[in-house]
Amino acid sequence: MEIPYLSQLPEGPLRSTLLVATAAVLAMVLALVLHRIGILLLRRLVRSRPFTINATRVAFRASQACAMLLALRVVLTAAPDDMLGERPISYLCTVLLILALTWLAMRCVTSISATVTQLNPYDVADNLKARRILTQTRVLTRSALVLVGLLGLSFVLLTLPGARQFGASLLASAGVAGLVAGIAARPVLGNFIAGLQIAFSQPIRIDDVLIVNGEWGRVEEITGTFVVVRIWDERRMIVPLQWFIENPFENWTHTSSTILGTVFLWLDFGVPVEAMRQEFARVCKAAPQWDGRVCVLQVTDANERAMQLRLLVSAMDSGKAFDLRCLIREAMIAFIAAQYPEALPRLRSALDPVEINGATAPATTTAQSPTTADHMNAIVDEDRLQK
Repeated sequence: MEIPYLSQLPEGPLRSTLLVATAAVLAMVLALVLHRIGILLLRRLVRSRPFTINATRVAFRASQACAMLLALRVVLTAAPDDMLGERPISYLCTVLLILALTWLAMRCVTSISATVTQLNPYDVADNLKARRILTQTRVLTRSALVLVGLLGLSFVLLTLPGARQFGASLLASAGVAGLVAGIAARPVLGNFIAGLQIAFSQPIRIDDVLIVNGEWGRVEEITGTFVVVRIWDERRMIVPLQWFIENPFENWTHTSSTILGTVFLWLDFGVPVEAMRQEFARVCKAAPQWDGRVCVLQVTDANERAMQLRLLVSAMDSGKAFDLRCLIREAMIAFIAAQYPEALPRLRSALDPVEINGATAPATTTAQSPTTADHMNAIVDEDRLQK
C-alpha cells in the first residue's frame, strides 16, 4: 500500500525511517484492537473461572503493553538497514519488551494471590484453614515476585553488550566479591529462607494471636523480610522473619482460636462454695461470649487467711475470653457483696487473756469485729474507773 506523503520522498534513510514509523504506529494500533477483542472473548469464555477473570483484570495494562511492544518488535525486525537509529531503537524496544513481559509475569502472580485471598476469606469464625492458605500465598507470592524481578533484570543485562562485560569481570573476581557479598547479604538471605520456612511449616499465620517479648498482638502482615504484629493498643511491632525461627514465642491460635480463661477470687473460708458454683454457672449461661464448653469452679489454694477459687471458662477467641473474664469477675464480686458480705477475706488475730476484777476474759481466734472491740474497751474503762 502506497502512502501519499511518503511516495513523494526520494529513496533513502529518511523515507525508510518514516515508513517504519508509520508501520509501527499502525501495528501498535492493530495490536491494541486485537488485545481488546481477545480480552473480551476470553472473559466471555471463562466467566465462571475466577483465576482467569482476575488475571484479565489485574494484568490488563501489562498485557496491553506487551502486545504493543511485540508488534513494534515485529516491525523493527523487518525494517530496512538504512533506517535512522535502527540499532539503538531496536535495543530499546528489546529492553522495553523484556520489562513489559516481566511486569506481565508479576501481575499474573499478583492476580493468583488476589484470587486465592478472595476464595478463602479469613473474616469468619472458623478461619484456621483460610489463614493457613493466606499465609502461604502471601509469602510465596512475595518470593515469586522477587525471583521474577531478578530474572527480568538478568535478561535485560544480557541484552546489553556493556552488561556482558560487567558480568564477565564480576565472574573473574568471584573469589573475593562472592565472599563479601555473601557476608553482606546474610541477613537478607536468612530472612528469605525464613520466609519460605514460615510459608511451609507455618509457625505463624495471618491474624494469629501471638505473645512476642511480653506483648499481646495479632499478625497483621507478613512481608518478605519482617512480620507486622498489631499490639492490642494499636501499636505495631516489626519483627524480622528470622526471629520467629530462632526464638520461642506463644501462638494462641496455632491449631484453633478457642481458648480458656481464668478468674481467681480470694474469699473467706465461710463462703458457701456450692452457692458460688451455681451463681457462676448462671452467669456463664447468660454471657454471650461463652461458647458453652467449659464452666468450672474449684478451690485451688488456701492459706492461713483465705481460700482461692479458680473460675475456668472457655470462649471462641482471646478477645471474647478477655471480655468474659471481666464480666464474670464483676458479676461474682457483686453477688458476694450482696449475698455474702462477710465472705470477703479478713485478717484473723488472737487476743491474750486479760484479768479484770479477778475474772479472766477469754481469748478469741477470730477477727475482731467493731462490736467486740468496743465491748472490750468498755470493760477496761469501767475497771479503771472503779480503781
